Amino acid sequence: MFHEVPALPVVLPVALTAFVVLLGRLRRRGRLTVPRAAVAASLCVYLGGIIANTVFPVFVGRPARDVPWSAFLVLVPLADYEVSDALLNVALFVPLGMLASLVLTRPSWWRVLSVTAVTSLAIETTQYVTANVLGGGHIADVDDLASNVVGGALGYVLLSTATRIPAVRGLVDRFRWR
Repeated sequence: MFHEVPALPVVLPVALTAFVVLLGRLRRRGRLTVPRAAVAASLCVYLGGIIANTVFPVFVGRPARDVPWSAFLVLVPLADYEVSDALLNVALFVPLGMLASLVLTRPSWWRVLSVTAVTSLAIETTQYVTANVLGGGHIADVDDLASNVVGGALGYVLLSTATRIPAVRGLVDRFRWR
C-alpha cells in the first residue's frame, strides 16, 4: 500500500528554518529591522508555497511505473504548451523577481535573472526526479523554465520602474537588505 506525503509537514519546518536563518543573517550584519524581517517572512512563505505546489504530491511505497523516465521531461519548446500555463508561470515568478531585488546586495537585471533561472531549474529538476523516483505528479518542462524566468524579469522591471518615483524609492529602500 502506498500513501501520499502531505506537503505541510515537510514545507512548514523548511520555511520556518529558512526564516530563522535569514533573521540571524540580518542580525549578524546589523541590518535587522521590521521591514527587512517582513521581506524574509515573505520570501519564506513564497518559497514554501512554490515548493508545496510544484513538488508535491509525492508518494511513498508506490509501485514502480512502467514508463521511461523521458515521459516526465519536455524539452521541445512550445509543444502542447497552453497560453494559460505560460501566463500562470510568469505570474508566479513576478514576486521572486521583486523579492530577489530586495534581498540581493547589488541587484541588477542579470543577477535577478540568475536567481530566477537557478530557482526554476531547481524546481524543474526536482519535479523530474520526484516524478520518476517518488511517483510525483508533475513533469519537467522547458517552457515552464522560460516562463518563470520571464516572470522574474518582469518582477525586477516592475520594482525598478516603481522605485524611480522618489516617494516609492524611499519606502522600498527601508525593505532592501543592502
